Amino acid sequence: MEIGLVDLLRAAWLAATLPILVASIPSSHLNSFRELVLGFAKRGKIMQSSSNKLSVPQNWFCHFYALAVVWTTFLLLATWFYAHNMAPLVSEPFQYSSIATYLTGASSVFSSHESRSSALKHRYRVWQSVFLLLLMEVQALRRLYETIHTFKYSPSARMHIFGYLAGLFFYAAAPLSLCCTFAPEVFQFAMNRVAEFIVIGKNQMFQIPNSEFDWWEFVIPLMKLRWNSWIGMAIFFWGWIHQRRCHAILGSLRENSEQADEYIIPHGDWFDYVSSPHYLAEIVIYAGLVVASGGTDLTIWLLFAFVVANLAFAAAETHRWYLRKFDNYPRDRFAIVPLVY
Repeated sequence: MEIGLVDLLRAAWLAATLPILVASIPSSHLNSFRELVLGFAKRGKIMQSSSNKLSVPQNWFCHFYALAVVWTTFLLLATWFYAHNMAPLVSEPFQYSSIATYLTGASSVFSSHESRSSALKHRYRVWQSVFLLLLMEVQALRRLYETIHTFKYSPSARMHIFGYLAGLFFYAAAPLSLCCTFAPEVFQFAMNRVAEFIVIGKNQMFQIPNSEFDWWEFVIPLMKLRWNSWIGMAIFFWGWIHQRRCHAILGSLRENSEQADEYIIPHGDWFDYVSSPHYLAEIVIYAGLVVASGGTDLTIWLLFAFVVANLAFAAAETHRWYLRKFDNYPRDRFAIVPLVY
């Protein structure tokens, strides 16, 4: 049996999520395994200096978002051009002539209509992938900007090399998971266009007779997406805005480079309720992507499950660190969501 891209991605998300779920089980028999997983996940303030042998500078975080921007941009442009050329989102009405033919005894009408409906559904899902990649691009661009201009990483801050490699995997696999169903078609289309460009040249390839290039033709199909896409976008930007605010708060704590190694209790926005609101906002962001996708794609659900498991696990460790570090740490704060200490 041939294993496709979708199957590989789903297997990868399951393989990445299961160890975190096992480590989260509150059993003394799993303490060694839990410490092993925690060792891979530790970075910055919760990473002991004695663990620096297999570590890289924490400011290498920018590599994640640089990769995400480049990769997501490629997938977005390739999928968008594929959708525009191969999957125009134009509804085909059920013609009166078809109804008349059915009434006169032609049983093939409904099968024909079902075929048109299936094709329209396929085109809609392609444009839905474009929409999801657009949201992912907005997230990746902001995170790249923040790592360069907002965060002041301590020169001594490190992260485990396994965590670094896991971050590279995540930002390569996450955008691909948003369009994996059509990725083989998109890649083939892109390769054909490159070959065409080489053979016939730029001038002939992009020549549009008697008309000018209209960018609106690339945008108008997105306006035809269903309500769940717009609700998902609203949820996405709700989390996006709060994560930006929380990151600004964290960045402001180290505006003085001489105090880069000092830690201060953050306050404001969702920090008044949870210890890791930026993680909570990230979960909200990916929940928005699930809603915007329509909730029917198992790959996106597995991506979301990994995000929730990973961030909840990391937030719990951060919360415990705060409690150990500060005697005056607010006791009414939760780790990441209410009832999760």
